[in-house]
Amino acid sequence: MDFSFTAEQDLLRDTVTEFLAARYDLESSRAAARVGAGWQPEIWRGLAEEVGILGAGLPESVGGIGGGPVETMIIAEALGGALVVEPYVDTVVVGGGLLRRADGKRAEDLLSGIAAGEVITGFAALEPRSGYDYTKVATTARREGEDWILDGVKIVVTAAPLATHLLVSARLDSGEIALFAVDFDPADPPAGLTAQTYRTIDERRAADLAFEGLRLPADALLIGNAADAIAATLDEAIAAVCAEAVGIMRKVVADTVEYTKQRKQFGVPIASFQALQHRMVNMHLELEQAIAATYLVTLKLDAAPADRAKAASAAKATIGRAARLIGQEAVQLHGAMGMTEELAIGHFFKRLTAVQHEFGSTDQHITRYAALTRP
Repeated sequence: MDFSFTAEQDLLRDTVTEFLAARYDLESSRAAARVGAGWQPEIWRGLAEEVGILGAGLPESVGGIGGGPVETMIIAEALGGALVVEPYVDTVVVGGGLLRRADGKRAEDLLSGIAAGEVITGFAALEPRSGYDYTKVATTARREGEDWILDGVKIVVTAAPLATHLLVSARLDSGEIALFAVDFDPADPPAGLTAQTYRTIDERRAADLAFEGLRLPADALLIGNAADAIAATLDEAIAAVCAEAVGIMRKVVADTVEYTKQRKQFGVPIASFQALQHRMVNMHLELEQAIAATYLVTLKLDAAPADRAKAASAAKATIGRAARLIGQEAVQLHGAMGMTEELAIGHFFKRLTAVQHEFGSTDQHITRYAALTRP
């Protein structure tokens, strides 16, 4: 099977990589994440206007370039290698994926805003008792005249503190799960919506949201029966996060090998110690399996729902195992300094730890895969 990229895809990868190498400084991004706004808006504008990747996977009718899953994989991997905290997956992959499956002018306008870098979305789906199951929705939406009234609680809404719009799942009186768009200003939330914001372990921003009689106009309803759209979009998000993790692990493995060549003990580089060589070989093998699993799910995103879901869970479980081993080995091979704020490896390790639980834990996806393959 030929896994080589086209000339256009190679150009896309090189363009994104070069932009990040020139403009994305790790120290500046960590400072913005810790004590600043949580991100760098000028970088987001650059990704939209100078590189054009925010519309790479969106239809041409809304200002995108009509790319597919492979283009998204290439972009996500490049962003992972630079440890970008800006909400690409939350907005372009999840937000764009849900809105592409919606009808109406409201969805088209939001997609155009994403491509232009003007709209940032947060997907409010998980709830206190839902675990990682996005189908367990207790938040309700009821009609009152022409308006909709939302009541409920959503937790760990990543990118919400940066968002201009929230995409909220809620259960209708009919029992179906619907998707709503909510105009949002983190500094001044609408009446009926309160947000508790915080910084996550991997230095990103998230919020817990409470809806108490939040009134929305009729066109806020994007999809009346959104279960299938949410399932398909989340599998696309899993593929993108897997690609991001591959980018991170490539960087971590390369930095660890380089460090062991420079660090000396007993007068020789520690890379010459056979025990450490074995550990680095194991890191490389895990990385190669993660790459293969990411390619598989990327190529399966257009398959039948069961096949797509099976590939997504296989990839997420493989990535979870690889992220754990590679992250922990990298920290140990760097010694105590591997966990310090001053060394990049510590920041990469935190993100790899978070990846293991994003869009479902390793254990959950092993269970899901087993259920999908059971005779």
